[in-house]
Amino acid sequence: MAIIVCPLSRAPDIARDRKPSHVVSLLDPGSAFPTLNGYDDGRHLRLPIHDIEAEAEGHDAVNANTMRAILDFVTQWERDDPILIHCYAGISRSTATAFITACAHNSHADEEEIAFTLRAASSTASPNRRFIALADAELGRGGRMSRAIDAIGRGPHWSEVGEAAPFSLPARFGG
Repeated sequence: MAIIVCPLSRAPDIARDRKPSHVVSLLDPGSAFPTLNGYDDGRHLRLPIHDIEAEAEGHDAVNANTMRAILDFVTQWERDDPILIHCYAGISRSTATAFITACAHNSHADEEEIAFTLRAASSTASPNRRFIALADAELGRGGRMSRAIDAIGRGPHWSEVGEAAPFSLPARFGG
């Protein structure tokens, strides 16, 4: 099945049309999370987290506990139906979480293969490096996830894009 990535504006329609088994919403604290019919807390992870790559006073950066919550949730996904991952623009937090999800479910796959598949699927993807570094450490990847994301480079700045077009990644890599 697929890992679907989109901006907030497209999440309700994609959830209705594609019927993912799980949804991850990553929005700034204080933002209104979408109401998706049929998705209780066991199927919809709502994380109020800022899209920042370094600690900043007054902002909630992803931390080890938040990353553990993400990994615990996405590894529950059985890959029989899609998973939907969105943030506000579909560019940074969601693309990082999609890459993390693919890596978590494909422990023997090459991280660069997954990263370059991400880049081929979305020219605007700019995965949040803090998300990637924390997941890399938690999954014991020895820096390979971070190096793979560095290898694909950043997409354009969000102000040039507005919001990304929805895209999908495969759920299975490396055989």
